[in-house]
Amino acid sequence: MAKQSTSWLTFHKRWPLLLMALLSTSTVIVLLIRAASDSCNANSTTTTTPQYRHEISRNQVTSQVETPPNPLRFMKSKHVVLVSHELSLSGGPLLLMELAFLLRGVGAEVVWLTIQKPTDSDDVIYSLEHRMLDRGVQVISAKGQEAIDTALKADLVVLNTAVAGKWLDSVVKENVPRILPKVLWWIHEMRGHYFKLEYVKHLPYVAGAMIDSHTTAEYWKNRTRERLGIKMPETYVVHLGNSKELMEIAENNVAKRVLCEHVRESLGVRNEDILFAIINSVSRGKGQDLFLRSFYQSLQLIKERKLQVPSIHAVIVGSDMNAQTKFETELRNFVVENKIQDQVHFINKTLTVAPYLASIDVLVQNSQARGECFGRITIEAMAFQLPVLGTAAGGTTEIVVNGSTGLLHHVGKEGVTPLANNIVKLATNVERRLTMGKRGYERVKERFLEHHMSQRIASVLKEVLKKKADSEKNHAFS
Repeated sequence: MAKQSTSWLTFHKRWPLLLMALLSTSTVIVLLIRAASDSCNANSTTTTTPQYRHEISRNQVTSQVETPPNPLRFMKSKHVVLVSHELSLSGGPLLLMELAFLLRGVGAEVVWLTIQKPTDSDDVIYSLEHRMLDRGVQVISAKGQEAIDTALKADLVVLNTAVAGKWLDSVVKENVPRILPKVLWWIHEMRGHYFKLEYVKHLPYVAGAMIDSHTTAEYWKNRTRERLGIKMPETYVVHLGNSKELMEIAENNVAKRVLCEHVRESLGVRNEDILFAIINSVSRGKGQDLFLRSFYQSLQLIKERKLQVPSIHAVIVGSDMNAQTKFETELRNFVVENKIQDQVHFINKTLTVAPYLASIDVLVQNSQARGECFGRITIEAMAFQLPVLGTAAGGTTEIVVNGSTGLLHHVGKEGVTPLANNIVKLATNVERRLTMGKRGYERVKERFLEHHMSQRIASVLKEVLKKKADSEKNHAFS
């Protein structure tokens, strides 16, 4: 059965130190001497993006752009409370953490509340809380008078995900009307079971809703009206952006090459092999099962057509080695039953996606049903000049340009064969992979960077703060 190697576990723990070592001159000199025509070099090309005046040489990135004023600087000294339904490695909490760090970066006072916390100690929660504390974010209990007092004094309260709405009735209670005028509700969900009145009955009365894609915003508008009989508040669509830290790695060909070589060595794959990876928490909604069926079908197509291509591999990042679910067991059984253990690799879920993005050739975004609300991993992959094979649903359609930066396929079983064909198309055409990857990178530079996201969020926060001020003024005159 495909499983994680000991060498990979060792690498996974030490990779941040490895990146730091890349800054040493000796490492750069050694790597400059080496050369090979393989996947670890495939994306190390010279790219010029005139509008940002970035010249990316083979082994170094030199930025000539003057740093513009931070669009969030008006939030300095503002008091912000961030309410998360949980603290985990899933997309919602991590996005809220990123907002916390952006606000702390301009001098805002930020307090974090987690609604659902296990009674036993949790290593992930411990790690994430200390990461926030190290960046100056206060972490307090979501229950009790301190949480209520903090929210009442705040200039802004951000509820993260639809489920966080339960906190208003269970904790804030009779103080809800005083808090609603300064609430920005950040919604990421696309699944129907989140449309419950107990979660979102206060939604029409908040200052605004912020949603990650136009597709999701339209879905929420229609669904709340038809199913719940309530009206959405002023709704703002904010596409996400890649962090500066991720872009620094993505644009450093020395770092990418070292990460690529180490990851591939730990997985036992050659530099010339072609890796198709899906990087999401393992669950049926993310479509790992359909991806594996497509991958197996692509192997059969290559064999039937007698195509001459390097060995192709499927990498599934987002596994849980400690508590394998029934769904993951099904995935692993499928691999064994079809005798593809040597070409399928399961990797444990992690915060650090850069090593994987540096070492693969194609990202597969196979989220099912209505797709991803946005799909942050998609723009991260494009930053690493990777083509994307994605489902034609949700936010993916607002990121991937079909035929240009990637190829889209249907959701569900109808998409299995088209995805298999797309895998074969990219496996057999290195030039197409590289061209799509370059176009994806250019698209990221045009609209999916951290400063783009900061500008979009800043415009929303200004609107929400203005509504709060108007509400207080009206209340004073009433």
